[in-house]
Amino acid sequence: MKDQELEVKFYVTNLAKIEGRLQSLGGHLLTPRQHEVNLRFDTPDGELSRQFRVLRLRQDDAARLTFKGPSEYQEGVRARQEIEFTVGDFDAARRLLEALGYRVALMYEKYRTTYELEDVHIALDEMPYGTFVEIEGPDPASIIQVHDRLGLDWERRVPESYTVLFDQLRNTLGLPFKDLSFANFTGWDISMERIEVLPADTQSDTGKHR
Repeated sequence: MKDQELEVKFYVTNLAKIEGRLQSLGGHLLTPRQHEVNLRFDTPDGELSRQFRVLRLRQDDAARLTFKGPSEYQEGVRARQEIEFTVGDFDAARRLLEALGYRVALMYEKYRTTYELEDVHIALDEMPYGTFVEIEGPDPASIIQVHDRLGLDWERRVPESYTVLFDQLRNTLGLPFKDLSFANFTGWDISMERIEVLPADTQSDTGKHR
């Protein structure tokens, strides 16, 4: 289906080990580690959030405008409509969205390194509160196969978005800030287990996908 995103996310404790495994499997480096700044837009009354829709402006090696629709699940893989394209001017795109009545509801940042293995994209993400692997592919079977080759625990996949995880951490830990930035998390000792997110790169009782 055109404009559809199929992906699954895992919390991991050793991103370097995952990257080494990717390289040993013949993974091709698509994008070296780069910093991202993301602006999440919404209406003043939060209409997009209530409808589980996302309007995002991202700056990495280019400026990208993205729309995402509500999620559904196919064989345990998150599926949603995604429309994304580059824009020539990040600041102008922000002014346009604000002129249309949207406002910045959240700023969040991360570092991302992207590999390709068997037509599947694997993103190695460094968030202010932890490290993650996102696997995106053309169909659930391809994603499941790559996750298995990386030695990740399928039962510990994370269905929530990075921003939802941030909301859960804020509520659980009483974090006093609203933006998901590395500067804000300086000095905070964050345990993802406090919100029941467990690492998928360690041994567990549940095992891999069957």
